[in-house]
Amino acid sequence: MSNKIKHYYTEDITVVWNPELCHHAAECVKGLPEVFKPKERPWINPDCCTSEALKSTISKCPSGALSYSKGSELNTNTIKNENMSEEIKEIETTRAQVIPNGPILIHCNLSVEKPDGTIEIRENKASFCRCGLSSNKPFCDGSHRGTNWESK
Repeated sequence: MSNKIKHYYTEDITVVWNPELCHHAAECVKGLPEVFKPKERPWINPDCCTSEALKSTISKCPSGALSYSKGSELNTNTIKNENMSEEIKEIETTRAQVIPNGPILIHCNLSVEKPDGTIEIRENKASFCRCGLSSNKPFCDGSHRGTNWESK
């Protein structure tokens, strides 16, 4: 995975965006349109709302592409670094959520070994492709949108 992760800072919180995980469900844009403006650069302006509103919206990101940090504490939906496998916290229940005409969201801490032997760590949730169109398999990248693909 390349290092394209972006950080957007305020006094209280840092919004972290990993574009390689994003499948453009637009939960962020729907939740806080004054902060998340995909047609502008920078596209995230975290100064437009409270830290609590940001945290609430970020927690709804289905792909885990958005996360946040406050001080030295990192609250993330996604990869922290290559050594994170030692840091994964156990959660009590694994939950799978099938999104109509979309991916399967797995809510858990997860280590995924790809066919080439690389391992990706997902913390809290991972979004898996069901349509076969993703260019980031096994993860969903939103390629199903704009097609006639429907889940059966």
